[in-house]
Amino acid sequence: MTIDLLGAVAFAIVSSLLAAAIAVLVLRHRAAPRTAEAAEQLGELARLQSETAVRLDAMADMLARRQVELQRAVNERLDAVSHRVGQSMQSTTQQTTENLQKLNERLAVIDTAQRNLTDLAAQVTSLRAVLTDKQSRGAFGQGRMEAIVQDGLPKGAFAFQVTLSNGKRPDCIIRLPDGRPLVIDAKFPLEAITAHKAATSDDQRKLAGQRLRQDVSRHVDDIAERYLIPGETQDIALMFVPSESVYAELYDGFDDVVQKAFRARVVLVSPSLLMLAIQMIQHIHKDARMRDAVDQVRDEVGHLIEDVGRLRDRVLKLQQHFTQSSEDIRLILVSSEKIDKRGSRISELDFADQEPPPQSAVVIPGPMGRKLEAGE
Repeated sequence: MTIDLLGAVAFAIVSSLLAAAIAVLVLRHRAAPRTAEAAEQLGELARLQSETAVRLDAMADMLARRQVELQRAVNERLDAVSHRVGQSMQSTTQQTTENLQKLNERLAVIDTAQRNLTDLAAQVTSLRAVLTDKQSRGAFGQGRMEAIVQDGLPKGAFAFQVTLSNGKRPDCIIRLPDGRPLVIDAKFPLEAITAHKAATSDDQRKLAGQRLRQDVSRHVDDIAERYLIPGETQDIALMFVPSESVYAELYDGFDDVVQKAFRARVVLVSPSLLMLAIQMIQHIHKDARMRDAVDQVRDEVGHLIEDVGRLRDRVLKLQQHFTQSSEDIRLILVSSEKIDKRGSRISELDFADQEPPPQSAVVIPGPMGRKLEAGE
């Protein structure tokens, strides 16, 4: 469009100049007499007009070429700009897609975390409800204790809810080699320790501590009275505390309660200590089985010693066989060397240094030669 505008302007300028020149010549021609000079001027005017037309054609060609070049350059620039814009849009689209994908992944992670938090909150609420109810809390402690015992001891080494001779039913008994079971009680008074943790003032904490001492002491007395039967059960009993934090709180702040339980021959155990006790009981059972199997082990060792003696005798016999075989092989080698030497002498007809055959040697007579007759 710019080239067309420039061409039109140039053509208008040239046409205006040409018209002005023609007008000047025409005025001169009218004013001057009709002479030979006027004819020359008209010829000059025609020549100028033809030259102007040639120049106009050349200018038009040049303007056309310039227009083509400008159009090509503009098209190239437009193509380059379009290519860059396309690449930029493609890159932007790709980055936007990747960012959206990452955003979706993070949203999925956030949704999963939110669901986990919701499930955890529900579990915590359920656990709080379980721990609030005394019966449910006892079932919770019983379940943890049973899981630890079942995982650590073989079947037959423990039992749950067994009735003793006094009619009491402990939560668990562990059978020991001496025949007296070890009693485990899983019912722990948790209300007092919960109130002690929730106390916000010194007075509340003091009242909660007194209540905790009373509840734990009463429960210790109950265990000692119900489950420590002389001659029937072990001299100590275990009171299972189903929480490590509660156990640590008791040992840190209520040492007098723990000492009183020791004096009453009731040992407080946390889940980790109960597992340790189960491991010790496993070793006790193993040692008992070893003691019971001492006679069998002695018999087996005796049989093993007899087997080792027989094996030694057979090895000695085998050694004798090997010794005799070695001597036979040596003699065979000596004989083979002699045979080799005699064969070499026979092949070389060398009997000069031959030793006289022993008297026991068997000499094979040579063939008798036949005399040749005449004519043969």
